[in-house]
Amino acid sequence: MHSQPHYSKQAISELCLANPLLNELMALNSVTWFNPERQTTEQALPAVGLTADDVTDACLRLDRFASYFCAAFPETIASNGLLESPLQAISAMQQALATQFQQPLSGQLLIKLDNFLPISGSIKARGGIYEVLQHAEKLALKAGLLQLSDDYSRLHSDVFRDFFSQYSIAVGSTGNLGLSIGMIGAKLGFNTSVHMSADARQWKKDLLRAQGVTVVEYQSDYSVAVAEGRAQAEQDPNCHFVDDENSVQLFLGYAVAGDRLKTQLTQQGIKVDRDHPLFVYLPCGVGGGPGGVAFGLKLAFGDAVHCIFAEPTHSPCMLLGVYTGLHDNISVQDLGIDNITTADGLAVGRASGFVGRTMAPMLDGFYTLSDNDMLAMLGLLSEQEQIHLEPSALAGMPGPWRVINDTSYLKRLGLTPERLANAHHLVWATGGGMVPEAEMKQYLAQAAKIREG
Repeated sequence: MHSQPHYSKQAISELCLANPLLNELMALNSVTWFNPERQTTEQALPAVGLTADDVTDACLRLDRFASYFCAAFPETIASNGLLESPLQAISAMQQALATQFQQPLSGQLLIKLDNFLPISGSIKARGGIYEVLQHAEKLALKAGLLQLSDDYSRLHSDVFRDFFSQYSIAVGSTGNLGLSIGMIGAKLGFNTSVHMSADARQWKKDLLRAQGVTVVEYQSDYSVAVAEGRAQAEQDPNCHFVDDENSVQLFLGYAVAGDRLKTQLTQQGIKVDRDHPLFVYLPCGVGGGPGGVAFGLKLAFGDAVHCIFAEPTHSPCMLLGVYTGLHDNISVQDLGIDNITTADGLAVGRASGFVGRTMAPMLDGFYTLSDNDMLAMLGLLSEQEQIHLEPSALAGMPGPWRVINDTSYLKRLGLTPERLANAHHLVWATGGGMVPEAEMKQYLAQAAKIREG
């Protein structure tokens, strides 16, 4: 468990003097901060401790499991067992946002629809499912039940379900990670338990219980659910704890997205290089998902890709950790920020120290936005493009306008108007594919109210 630093009023006021942006965070204002210490990809990559070979290994493992997915999840047959999501331009939304922000966006706005990822309808299907597969494969190989050369559809059988039922998997989650791990864990036959924070949506808990997953509920936030889940898992030698704050396997599962996006962009005739920059806007909770994806993107595109993390004004944990350099040694609650947001997947008070420390030098910047902004854009996207997302998945949407309005950042990186005219701005839509219709109607009603107001 984390040692929980408790800062005195004096310490916080000294911290604010040294880091003036904290005053804006504490006032819950929307802020944008571009990282003055961003390094080149070449400089920053060695510090991660992972390489392109590690990501290739993860890709190959997912390939081995493709026949299993086709057998166990018929919805993946159409994609030959590949868990991947569509990439498309959203020109009507681009136009609508340009009108709203009273500023045209040169270049093209794209969306990566991870809300359509099979099995759990969110970006967490990348990392969460991958880590469970990696663990299952390791156990089955060790027991001599499986060879690397086998057809992995064999795993979809009573023999393997009985074998995996001797083992358990646990995770702490605000919702979507728990959903992805619960669905795949239960399907393979593991005893799976998900430790859920108070802000997790009821429908996610219900769905997991319907799959035979044990859901443990807490009245506290995400950090407590993770700490409790970890502590309970440590009591059981047959339990594998998926550690969202520190897991290298989760990180690698997300990183596979970089090379896959490269393939999609090539197929769509989209060039990415110094003169055709790619800006990617990633909603950030604890940091594992966006951190892993950003790592994969840096391996795929180097300095031609610019990764920017987006967080709710009430849960700016990664910005807080990176900006102060304190990483997981400070939480938003230390500043008196409540960590309560409608973007349940992003309701995290303390960032992953692993992701913050390793990825900070590769990240271009961070910004925060209000719940009302996320909900208003949820309504706008539904109206303009008929795409339905959960609130947290809209966090990336205003990102391009934060970029084009920061002249000192553009100047520092030599992002001239000519280069920006050739740019692609990609919003990573992290989830929403499984939101029940009644719940989506509520979101849209809230959005309509905000937009009228």
